[in-house]
Amino acid sequence: MADVSDNRPILEVKDLVAKYGDTMILDGITFSVYPKEILVVLGRSGCGKSTLLKNITRLYEPYSGSVKFWGREITQMDEERLSRKLRRVGISFQEGALFNSLTVFDNVALPLRERTDLPEDSIKSLVMIKLSLVGLADAAYLMPSELSGGMKKRAGVARALSLDPKLLFFDEPSAGLDPVTAAGLDRLILSLRSLLGVTMVVITHELTSIKSIADRVLMLHEGRSLYLGNLEGALSCPIPEVREFFNRGKQ
Repeated sequence: MADVSDNRPILEVKDLVAKYGDTMILDGITFSVYPKEILVVLGRSGCGKSTLLKNITRLYEPYSGSVKFWGREITQMDEERLSRKLRRVGISFQEGALFNSLTVFDNVALPLRERTDLPEDSIKSLVMIKLSLVGLADAAYLMPSELSGGMKKRAGVARALSLDPKLLFFDEPSAGLDPVTAAGLDRLILSLRSLLGVTMVVITHELTSIKSIADRVLMLHEGRSLYLGNLEGALSCPIPEVREFFNRGKQ
C-alpha cells in the first residue's frame, strides 16, 4: 500500500464541474492522487465515473475547476503543451479499445511510432517487453478478433504502458470478465505497481476488484463526491449510500 503522508500529489483535481449541455454530470469534485497509490473511483452506473476520467484528461473539456498533473495546471494548456504533459499518462480504456485492423504488436507499437523517433528495432524490443509484462508475448501477431476478452484488456494495458507512463488510468478493467479472469487482471494491476512504481486511478464498480487493489477510494453519487478515504473507512462508513454499495449482494 502506498504511503501518501509525505508525498506531493501527482494529480490534483479541485472543484471540477462537468456538463453535457445544460445537464450537470459532475458537481465540484475534489481529490488528489499520490505517488505509487492506487485510487479507485467507484459508484453505480451513471454516477459520472467515466466522465470524470474524460474531463481529467481533456478528452472532454471541463466546464470549470482545476486539474493539475505534477503541479501544473492543464485546463488552460494549448494542445501541444497538453500533449507533452499527457505523454507521462497512460489510459487503458474499456474493452481495450484496440484497432481491429492492426495486430496486437502494431496496436502497442502505434504510440511509439507516432510520438517518438525511435528506430523500428528499438520499438520492437519495447513492444515485446510491454507484452511480456502483461503475459501476451505469444499473442503479439494475433488480430484483436482472435483474442479473448481478458486478452484484449491486457493488450490495452500494454498499449497504455508503451510510453512508460508514471500515471495510469483504467476505465472499468474488469467489466464483462469472468471472476477468474478479472482476478488475474487485478493481480496484474498490483504487479505493475510493484514492478514499475506506476501510480494508478482505477474506475470500477466491481466489489471484488475494489477490495483487492484499492489503497483509497473516491465514491461518486449522482455526480458528487460522497466519500474519499481509505478502504477500511469505506467498509465501515455510516453514509447510507456507501454502506449500501459495499453491502450489496449480502444476505
